[in-house]
Amino acid sequence: MVKKYTNNYRLDIAYNTIFRNINAVEEIPIHNVLNITSGDNLTKNGMVAGSHIVYGGGGDTGNTHFKYNIDYKTIGIGRVGARCGCVFEISPNSWVTDNALLIQSYDKRFSLDFLRHFLSYSDFGQYANNAMQPVISKTRIKDVTIPLVDIEEQNALSKILDSIEKNEKFENTNYNLLISKIGIIDNWETLNEEIEIQKQLLSQLRQSILQEAIQGKLTADWREHNPNTEPASELLKRIKADKDKLIKVKKNQKGKVLSLITKEEIPFELPDGWLWSKLGNICSKTGSGSTPRGGKSAYKESGVKFIRSQNVYDDGLRINGVAFIPQATHDKMNGTKVQAEDLLLNITGGSIGRCCIVPKDFDTGNINQHVAIIRSVILETGYYLHRIICSPYFQNMIIEVQTGAGREGLPKNKMDNILIPLPPLEEQKAIVKKVETLMQKCQALEQEIKTSEANAKKLMQAVLKEAFESKEEALVKVE
Repeated sequence: MVKKYTNNYRLDIAYNTIFRNINAVEEIPIHNVLNITSGDNLTKNGMVAGSHIVYGGGGDTGNTHFKYNIDYKTIGIGRVGARCGCVFEISPNSWVTDNALLIQSYDKRFSLDFLRHFLSYSDFGQYANNAMQPVISKTRIKDVTIPLVDIEEQNALSKILDSIEKNEKFENTNYNLLISKIGIIDNWETLNEEIEIQKQLLSQLRQSILQEAIQGKLTADWREHNPNTEPASELLKRIKADKDKLIKVKKNQKGKVLSLITKEEIPFELPDGWLWSKLGNICSKTGSGSTPRGGKSAYKESGVKFIRSQNVYDDGLRINGVAFIPQATHDKMNGTKVQAEDLLLNITGGSIGRCCIVPKDFDTGNINQHVAIIRSVILETGYYLHRIICSPYFQNMIIEVQTGAGREGLPKNKMDNILIPLPPLEEQKAIVKKVETLMQKCQALEQEIKTSEANAKKLMQAVLKEAFESKEEALVKVE
């Protein structure tokens, strides 16, 4: 386990490299060097805002007081609380509460800056008790010793540590080993920044692929080689005919007639052979589920899969952790039975907009009120619709039309009216194939990024292990 003193890896490594290899004249018990006392009690009711900083168990509390109890610069140590043992600088004319210890005076053979850094390195938190509210005391730290070195060396080391603490660069040929280690950390941080940039660019690339797909840009060459493809207008006629048949045989309810699309509503131009339609016009079913009577108490260890928003992701249906309901409950919820090749869309909460295609080998299931079924009249169209729903265009439309206070939602009437750029069926298949190919390349890029990230972590772990655990390390000085 790597010992961690601060939230600054560069400073931690500098502390170890310097203080574990320092050539001390002698090691002096802490209480022979420091006169440590506690601050003074200051309740919230007794605190009156003023011009003086108030320090507590975690350092600067962010509060002020109208008077002070310390008129000199010194060092504080968190005595009680979550940051018990932390070391911090105290400005002159401040108030220090009894949640902190402070150095009242010290051996003048030491510099205050050197003492602050060494005390930070000493990790006083390890001396706290194990109570719910951790506390340290002067008695608990009595075995700590402080190395005495020449005051000029103290000042030189303090200057180096100050610059590292501020994330500034320093150049001193007397400390080659330290410079080398800090350089590794700097490179590691730069690499991590580059990895994060790569992640963002990859995310943007995926979104760009989907957006260009639904605008027909990915299949421009395909259209040139397939000029005689049946236009989307004919596809829409077949969809309407099939939908009317389903209504006639009572396999589908007759929905509300959706308004015509006006020219002002059209968000962007489409290629020849495409047209705009409304989602409700090309689907045989849209709508959300419900919670079974009894809520979570209705769930069973086995039975019919009951799909919730935590099971729905853009890359597929995740059954791990799925809930189950009895067959009888499933039968009563007949209107929301899930079928193979349905689209499931999260319509509330933080995961709103996530969408998956139900696998072809899916047996049966049902959904709760946070998930909607989108069932295409022509099932093949569902695979293209999935790409649309995952695109920036559709996600932005969800944001525009969602309703509800506190927990945003996407009601059926709003969902049915979202405009869909509809290509010919054969071009839909070409788009899906093209997107799949490009997404596979994105997955390969993502794996490369993950490998780089894993290697970066291994590098950091190796550096920290060597810096914090090595027994043989020596501070290299060039005379």
